[in-house]
Amino acid sequence: MTDYGVPFLVALSLAVAAFMSVMYFRERKRHRNLANELDSISQHVSDQLKRDKLTGLFTRSGFSALIERAAKRVDSDGSSFCILYVGLDNFGLFNDAFGHHVGDLLLKEVSSRLKSLVGVKSKISRITAGEFAMMVTGGTVIGRDMAKRVANSLTAPFMFDSIKTTVSSSIGIASYPAHGSRSNLLEHAATAMRSVKLSGGGDFCEYDPKMGAKVHDQAVLVNDLRSALELGQFELYFQPKIDAITLEVTSAEALLRWKHPERGMVSPEIFIPLAERFGLIGPIGNWVIQEACRVAGGWRKQGLRMRVAVNISGYQMREDDLVERIEDAIQRNGIQPGRFTCEITESVAMEDTKVTQHTFEKMRKAGFHVSIDDFGTGYSSLAALRKLPAAELKIDRAFVSDLEESEDARSIAKSIIGMATALNLHVVAEGVETVGQRDLLVMMGCNDLQGFLFSLPVPADSLERMALSGNLQESVPFSKSLFTETRPAELS
Repeated sequence: MTDYGVPFLVALSLAVAAFMSVMYFRERKRHRNLANELDSISQHVSDQLKRDKLTGLFTRSGFSALIERAAKRVDSDGSSFCILYVGLDNFGLFNDAFGHHVGDLLLKEVSSRLKSLVGVKSKISRITAGEFAMMVTGGTVIGRDMAKRVANSLTAPFMFDSIKTTVSSSIGIASYPAHGSRSNLLEHAATAMRSVKLSGGGDFCEYDPKMGAKVHDQAVLVNDLRSALELGQFELYFQPKIDAITLEVTSAEALLRWKHPERGMVSPEIFIPLAERFGLIGPIGNWVIQEACRVAGGWRKQGLRMRVAVNISGYQMREDDLVERIEDAIQRNGIQPGRFTCEITESVAMEDTKVTQHTFEKMRKAGFHVSIDDFGTGYSSLAALRKLPAAELKIDRAFVSDLEESEDARSIAKSIIGMATALNLHVVAEGVETVGQRDLLVMMGCNDLQGFLFSLPVPADSLERMALSGNLQESVPFSKSLFTETRPAELS
């Protein structure tokens, strides 16, 4: 090898090494940049998955991560924080009545109001359709104060096109570390919320370990309620209405009863609110209409032309085909429209929604007998009542029960009867239990009376048997006008 050959090879080797080194560091930089880019994309996707698409709030998994971090901080510094679990009362019914589009608008507006309470860096999650969770720093005193603010914020009316509505909420509070470990804190707040709903909603409370058993029992009952209709566990009982002048039976109200295979008779005061709250009132209410018409049709074949009253819920009033289904049922059973009474609570009757008012108008055209139930508990005005196709008012039992002791109750009853008379409306008093109450209502000019003084609610066949024998009790006969000219033989 020549003398200049060695330096050349050394230089060439160094050049190749330098080139390879440059290529190595360039490739390493490219891989590092690619890894950073992938990390950024992954973080972005992760952040997106932690946010609810409709409201922009945290998802449940994202909120759980917030609880985990907050709990670690509390463990180290000895502070505390609260979880507020906010459930919108009757959101399922609202969604069914007005559609998912309007329901989504409501959820967005609720989200905005919640965020406005806690600021830009709000820690709020949308857990399910009508349920939210909030994290606030501090103990239960702070939590209770925030719960009041949330409740007040949500009571302000919501407006969506022609729909104006208000929302009540049930709020459960659980604080860390007082009310459990970080893993079950959210569920404990939810349990407190469900306990509030079980008591009627529209309030807030703190978690208590005893709540779990009560909520579990409710969940079992709701599950049983879902299958009660299919299993034939419902039955209609009927409570007669008495003419205040002749003291004769003139009509009857259909009342739903649930005979549970293990619990026995479950009170309507327990299962009706559950049916409304969990979206079961629609099919149950339709069954009541069909069954009441079937029973009344059977009575008619026996010569008993009894007017039958059925309670109509707010949910049913918002169903587009309610009137058509009632018309079909009464036609199939040979009942005159005027002998079918729709009892609608005052609060529902005063709803100023196009859907409800349209249903009232269809009832008027169909010729149904419309009664405003529980009257005196709401805020009806003469102007509003005049617009309704109502033929009857029912004085709420709360006023009737106090008639003998309370001058205020007597004044309210007199005012209702006077107002109804001015509007040419029939007046029924429910919850009449004493002779004294009966005499006062008769003296005030009440038209019909209903209550335990005359009869408990009884099964359909029992009422039919009493009607065909002529008497509800010895002193309470059935009006002769209820029977056709040819009266059938008494039931054996």
